[in-house]
Amino acid sequence: MRFGRHQERQSRQGRRSQGSSQGGLRKALVIGGCVAALAFVPAAAVATPGSGVGGTVVAQGTSLGTLKVKTPKGRTDVTFRTITIEPGGSTGWHTHSGQLIAVVKSGTLTRTLDDCTVEATPAGTSFIEPSGAKHRHIGRNLGSEPVVLWVTYLLPEGSPLSDDADAVDCGPGR
Repeated sequence: MRFGRHQERQSRQGRRSQGSSQGGLRKALVIGGCVAALAFVPAAAVATPGSGVGGTVVAQGTSLGTLKVKTPKGRTDVTFRTITIEPGGSTGWHTHSGQLIAVVKSGTLTRTLDDCTVEATPAGTSFIEPSGAKHRHIGRNLGSEPVVLWVTYLLPEGSPLSDDADAVDCGPGR
């Protein structure tokens, strides 16, 4: 039996609506599955307001480049310390057995490094002091106001905060 044009069009529309109802069924199943999956999301995903907690930023500084932090092997002592260097004062030549992360809270710290390079670090900046005997340095306050540092030490367990070191000869003719 042969269909007329009208009957053929109705037959095609019926097939389309059947296909679209299958597509609608697929969409409904996907959405239903997603909604069901949300039931398994841990309750921790729902944020709750804090209460009875306060915080104070004591120092903030921006590094001049990328900071590469390395912790010692094994257990690490983490110490936070405020250091004040009066005008004309210095830390003396020293090293550290682990890295230090420092923020200059006020003043300008001038450091002379083991290779005799000099770095001036003003308030509002941060830096890392590397560890080991090859990284001797001295910090000086060449300004007229105290230098205040906020320092985080990452040292092998039981290590002193610093070790005294011999001065580097940075004089002429070096």
